Amino acid sequence: MKAKLLFLLLFTCSLRAGWEAGVAAVDITPSEPIWLAGYAARTKPMESVRQPIHAKALAIKDGTGATNVIVTLDLVGIRREMAESIAARAASELKIPRERILFNVSHTHSAPVVGGPGSYSEIMGPQLAAQKEIISRYTEKLSGLIFDAVAKSLAAIEPATLEFNQGLAGFAVNRRRVSHREYPGPVDHDVPVLAVRNTAGDFIAILFGYACHNTIMSDYTVHGDYAGYAQHYLEERFPGAKALFVMGAGADSNPLPRRKPEHLERYGATLADAVEEVLRAKMKPVAGPVRAAMDFPELAFEGPFGRARWEKELTSKAGYTAAHGRRMLAALASKEGIPKTRPYAVQAWQFGDSLTLIGLAGELTVDYALKFKQQYGADTTWIAGYSNDVFGYIPSLRVWKEGGYEGGDAFLFSAFPGRLTSDTEDRITAAVARVLAKVRTP
Repeated sequence: MKAKLLFLLLFTCSLRAGWEAGVAAVDITPSEPIWLAGYAARTKPMESVRQPIHAKALAIKDGTGATNVIVTLDLVGIRREMAESIAARAASELKIPRERILFNVSHTHSAPVVGGPGSYSEIMGPQLAAQKEIISRYTEKLSGLIFDAVAKSLAAIEPATLEFNQGLAGFAVNRRRVSHREYPGPVDHDVPVLAVRNTAGDFIAILFGYACHNTIMSDYTVHGDYAGYAQHYLEERFPGAKALFVMGAGADSNPLPRRKPEHLERYGATLADAVEEVLRAKMKPVAGPVRAAMDFPELAFEGPFGRARWEKELTSKAGYTAAHGRRMLAALASKEGIPKTRPYAVQAWQFGDSLTLIGLAGELTVDYALKFKQQYGADTTWIAGYSNDVFGYIPSLRVWKEGGYEGGDAFLFSAFPGRLTSDTEDRITAAVARVLAKVRTP
């Protein structure tokens, strides 16, 4: 009786806020053997499907009629070129402004390679030559499937309630300490949860996040890694609901220990347990309206950009360094030339005074989440890394100074010239301040 009265009170408050919501899931599991992204050591395409993968969309409409859509993807990444193309179509056909659609990937390393300009498929060399047409077919189909998820979520909109709170899960480990015990080991163990229920009080969508690489397995099976299993378990426990995973600032965190199939189930269940604890406890009603803003500051790559640098890389005994040199010399001779900057997507949604969702591009290191939550409110700030454009690692100044893979070496595996400049954190911090000044002003 008490729980029913509490829900009626919550629903009355939500009606006053004018919330409506719709959710949809579209299967994006490959239909033919395709190369899997994330691990350069793989030597052949996928062999089987351990678990289907999905594009999911949650549409939220506030009392003013403004609609925001968050799209979650069981993929290793999405490039700006694809995200902007889908967003442009959503703006044209569905009337969703660019700042009100956010794309986030789980970064599972057990999903297909996606093609396109400067993509993973273009830097893997001869071993992927035979896969070119397959990757092209999947990429072309994928764009349409993601748009379909958005359109279906809008078609499913109904009166709803929104609640938010956070839990904790402890399996993320700062992976940089594995080889450098002298480094600090910051992690973000928060589990933010946005619960969406219909007029009957049933959950229709569970949006939840965590900040940790989806890298438990490195075999030849397709699945969503621990995040995929967490979504599956939540949908089993809450029939009729769709669970959507949002990756946080997990670039320098791994699930450890790992590499065994049972770890998929173990960590997936741990995260699902953490979400369920939040859902079963008292949550906070979310107020409206939703104000949204985006900014695209330019992040700069370190120079020099001359031929001598790339010719020197060609002489390296490390095959990946020599391959990077060849790519850069080819780019130098091309019409486009070598990119010296990259537009960086910074996005913010402000739900009344209840919740601030900040979407940041790239493989975001944990310092950003810890910094912005401390600065803007630990209880009400949700940091979503891997959003809108996953083009490389985004080191904090601390990680940049320490160097290593996340600090800049990972760009040797990319179509970009090298690591970002030392003012990267300052540029992102300033852009976050700009978008929050817009959305936090009534």
